[in-house]
Amino acid sequence: MSKKDMKAYWKENLGYLAILLAIWFLVSYVFGILLVDQLNTIKLGGFKLGFWFAQQGSMYVFVVLIFVYVKLMNKLDKKYGVDE
Repeated sequence: MSKKDMKAYWKENLGYLAILLAIWFLVSYVFGILLVDQLNTIKLGGFKLGFWFAQQGSMYVFVVLIFVYVKLMNKLDKKYGVDE
């Protein structure tokens, strides 16, 4: 891999990380803390949506984001020829 390819690979990796961390921040902090009162007006499975995001939603989203990151990184590895 050339230096140019390594920089491009790392730049794309950091882009993925930034997007996924922003989603996690949005779900865990903004939905779970800042907007909890507004979201509590909506019910999900008998529970207030703000409560759900604060207690369980952010964990579920985090686990989903891990799988999304793995899929994105496998695709990126193949693109740059560094897959196993």
